[in-house]
Amino acid sequence: MELSKGANTALPSGPVTVTTHWSGLASGIEDVDVSAFLLKADGKVAGDEGMIFYGQRKSADGAVEIPTLSRDGETVLTVDPARLSAGLVRVAITATLTAARTRPFSDVGSLVLTVESGGATVATFTLDTKGASEAALIMGEIYERGGAWKFRAVGQGFNGGLQPLAENFGVKIDTPAEAPPAPVVAPPKPVAKPVNLSKISLSKASPTISLEKKGGTLGEITVNLNWNQGEPKKKGFFGLTKSGGIDLDLCCLFELADDTRFGVQALGKNFGNYATAPYIELAGDDRTGAVSGGEWMRINGGEWAKIRRILIYAMIYEGVPNWSSTDGLVTLFAPGNPDIEVRMEGTSSERLCAVVLLENDRGNLKITRENLYFKGAQDMDRHYGFNLTWSAGRK
Repeated sequence: MELSKGANTALPSGPVTVTTHWSGLASGIEDVDVSAFLLKADGKVAGDEGMIFYGQRKSADGAVEIPTLSRDGETVLTVDPARLSAGLVRVAITATLTAARTRPFSDVGSLVLTVESGGATVATFTLDTKGASEAALIMGEIYERGGAWKFRAVGQGFNGGLQPLAENFGVKIDTPAEAPPAPVVAPPKPVAKPVNLSKISLSKASPTISLEKKGGTLGEITVNLNWNQGEPKKKGFFGLTKSGGIDLDLCCLFELADDTRFGVQALGKNFGNYATAPYIELAGDDRTGAVSGGEWMRINGGEWAKIRRILIYAMIYEGVPNWSSTDGLVTLFAPGNPDIEVRMEGTSSERLCAVVLLENDRGNLKITRENLYFKGAQDMDRHYGFNLTWSAGRK
């Protein structure tokens, strides 16, 4: 059913999938970011956890989730109204644009919302972007009426982007003036409150950024690896039968200022140390990708002068290598700076992906997207010149 703006339709019982499709992005626009807001009857979130977006992809009650971030011109959002916490009666589905400056939706050629249940299309809504001046759109909403759930095509917008949109729904937004750096407890949460909306995506066209010290130090730098783990506890499209998902490990090679060189990884139980050399510590090892927030690594930015470089890489420890299906994403969080994200892009069948290189550039932190694939650690080592001695290891 093709809906016009303002029209609604009843939803079948059970979970639904809402897919946002787009094409024709104008130059300078990297992506369309899809978010969802879990709302009470007054149109406000119950708390900042009621905003589901690229930095917080699943609600605490499990009712709303962005399983994978945008790829190939679409983002999928799953909603199970029956699982919404008590008092939540509406889910607003929104979109904003990732760009260096605020851009209106007139810079998007096509934007279509599709609602599906059990593989069958329930509704389609084509948004009119021609001449649109809004920088943030409420595309549609799933809402409760008379004990039943419905979908409405909304198509209303806000100028100013994601922040005024989020604040409209009662989300408190983090700004540099009101968000002093705070220590992160391992394993850290993906999003601290108030919500931080700023991010920078390193790409092939813009692969490098440098972060300066804030208050004389870089503070605690955290690195997150998140991915699509596949079907749990059964054979899925990754071809796994043992754990039913893919075991994707967050690892690094490092070189200190005193020429010490080694690695931090779960394989071989080399978890590192945050307080002493190498000032890098793996927070834990998620064998399935099912742990909320994926895997985390901590870097002691207070000792950055003692670190020369760190190569962050991901390894498929178990399962058939298929990087295009993992939808892997590495995100770096540094106090007082935007979140830096690097997506693992490519169809390589190699087991290792060198994701991002961190270098000490006269005391500043230089971050470079690598996105290079290798058959094994020794091949990667030779490419980057760490010159380590390798032996077989196990968890």
